[in-house]
Amino acid sequence: MLVLVSCSGYRAHKADIRLEELRKELNAVGLSVAVICDNQVVYTGATGFKNLETSEPLNSSHLMRIASISKSFTATAIMQLYEAGCFDLDDDIGKALGYPVRNPLYPDIPITYRMLLSHTSSLSDSAGYFTLDVLRPDITGDVSRSFNAYAPGTGYQYCNLGFNTLGTLVEIHSGERFDQYVQYNILEPLGVYASFNVNDLDTTRFATIYSFEEGQFKPEPQAYNSRKQDIDHYVMDSSTVIFSPTGGLKISAPDLARQALVQINDGTLDGREVLTPESVAIMQTPISPGSQDSVDEGLGYGFALQRTDKLIEGEIMTGHTGSAYGLFSAMFFEKDKKFGFVVLCNGCDTSIPRRENGFMPVQTDVINALYDIFIR
Repeated sequence: MLVLVSCSGYRAHKADIRLEELRKELNAVGLSVAVICDNQVVYTGATGFKNLETSEPLNSSHLMRIASISKSFTATAIMQLYEAGCFDLDDDIGKALGYPVRNPLYPDIPITYRMLLSHTSSLSDSAGYFTLDVLRPDITGDVSRSFNAYAPGTGYQYCNLGFNTLGTLVEIHSGERFDQYVQYNILEPLGVYASFNVNDLDTTRFATIYSFEEGQFKPEPQAYNSRKQDIDHYVMDSSTVIFSPTGGLKISAPDLARQALVQINDGTLDGREVLTPESVAIMQTPISPGSQDSVDEGLGYGFALQRTDKLIEGEIMTGHTGSAYGLFSAMFFEKDKKFGFVVLCNGCDTSIPRRENGFMPVQTDVINALYDIFIR
């Protein structure tokens, strides 16, 4: 008997098989992915385990903390408030915070929203980034450890402290708690099930995240720490960092693909405008060199989005990676050609070195495999 299989069905079946092959090759706990082709999600797949201890399989509806891809949501919130006329991107952030934020070596140079969004503020994570007190001489005294030696606006260093500061600025300008602002103005309009607040989500849908230590996978429950007691005593414009605007969003791979589609479609998805085309263009335009790329070549870091030609040979991709607690994630798209990829991995063998392009194997190998199947 002859069985006819559609082209799309054949590709999905091939992707299912290849995904499991890669999971085994890379010694990953689980992989959840989404593929965008012709401006729509054409494939979602998951393989491996949600939980190693119970052997529960991973599926596409399971949620993971996506680490630094969360920055794109914080940047989206900031750009919405910029569109509303709350501030100019080159304004001094100290005016809104109510205290001066200055590099002690360059006390006359203001630090701006644009600098925070592009990691060019000269801020450093050396003194930590879980409190903004490290920026305040009136509280900390010597704040020099929170700054680099170069002048604000003249150099690039990836900085989590800057995005936790941006989260606080979202609260100041909106008058809403950070997680709730993102929920009502970004996540709900996108129609996705996600939150920066663990307590708003069904915890049975969380995929356990595992670090890899001494050849063994170790569960990292703090990745989903609810911080309920801290929330009960929340202080607006001060407690924001407990939601980790720099890395704390929990979401599934298919729903994260909708964030990529917003960027692909100039800020609008399913008739809902999340950002204006002008804001999307600003976010995607590199203004500083990333760790691997050069602005002179049209590559580098914009606002919570990196443009790179190193992920897929022959393609210039825009997006972001994430890593925390053992989680590795990636969201990249090609705006003009209307394709993109999301990869979430809840733990992998980190003894396998990064590829020559600088990406983790679970990021670049999986994306390139999906590209070969669905795009090339």
